Amino acid sequence: MPFATIRAIVEAELGQPLSVAFESVDAVPLASASVAQVHAAVLRGSRKEVVLKVLKPDVSDALAADLAFLAAAARILEFLAPDLARGSVGAIAADIRASMLDELDFTKEASNLAAFSAYLAATDNGDCVAPFVYKQLSTRRLMTMERLRGVPLTDLDSIRGAAARRGSTPEALLIGALNMWAGSVIGCETFHADLHAGNLLVLQDGRVAFIDFGIVGRVSPAVWVAVNALLGAAAGGDWRTAAAALVAMGAADEAVDVDAFGADLEGLAESMSSLRATVVVDQDGAALAVDETDVSRLVLDLVRVGDKHGVKFPREFGLLLKQVLYFDRYQKLLAPGLDVLNDPRVRGLGDQRGRRGR
Repeated sequence: MPFATIRAIVEAELGQPLSVAFESVDAVPLASASVAQVHAAVLRGSRKEVVLKVLKPDVSDALAADLAFLAAAARILEFLAPDLARGSVGAIAADIRASMLDELDFTKEASNLAAFSAYLAATDNGDCVAPFVYKQLSTRRLMTMERLRGVPLTDLDSIRGAAARRGSTPEALLIGALNMWAGSVIGCETFHADLHAGNLLVLQDGRVAFIDFGIVGRVSPAVWVAVNALLGAAAGGDWRTAAAALVAMGAADEAVDVDAFGADLEGLAESMSSLRATVVVDQDGAALAVDETDVSRLVLDLVRVGDKHGVKFPREFGLLLKQVLYFDRYQKLLAPGLDVLNDPRVRGLGDQRGRRGR
């Protein structure tokens, strides 16, 4: 979007000229995507660095129309092809619509971020941080946040330097981030569900910053128990137990052949283990090439294996598993010798079992 459009939106949302609240706003965006555009700025008076996340004009109406068509098409397809109803096509379309429309309301993202920040404060964790939101300068279409300068969790050389300044190591840094996220899964109403490398920044002082809480998930007790059982069974190669845990979590229309399901899960696990994150070295140093398409494909492969055996998984399970796969890729770069499921420093998902009160 042209900066003139950004200026007009921000001034309309705040009801005052840009110069009243901000000493300066960079005309060149830090980032721009389909829904929002982000600009760096400096607050008037305090001179603190912030970023402005601005919702693009007309995107709400366009997306709402597209999603309404998607929902209607799903209902028509279920009517014309009853087998599709068994796959919950209509329910999936409704869930997509609800979650995507939430991303268009920055007050909800600010609320998600505030909940995570409160959890950080309650746990007195100094290894991780989240940006402060300036509520008086934020609305449904505008969010003003503290600017955190850092590098993605895949920039190996920069992370080594940042960890050293903290008297730590990349491995310890990763463990701290994993423990914090896993704890928040049960400690917060929502968990961060979009942990690609751009949303996990390593600051110069060695802390890990969690940013962009537009996509979050909520974990039910059934999913929580199933994920713990799946991870434990996978660690021991007991795929029949893993299959039984997934059957208990999912919705099955008829009796499931747990042995056959387990055998297919084992085959899928072998496919997962064959994928390796690629370390790329360029003029800026080493970085990890995490193919987000591969991560998504693995989740979809599991969904397809479940569907083959008549088991349908809730969306929240896929969101949770995807974040675990992201951390698996980061571990391959930052801590290749780390045994995540057995290292006592990793509290992770398994150690949180039974502590969730809801």
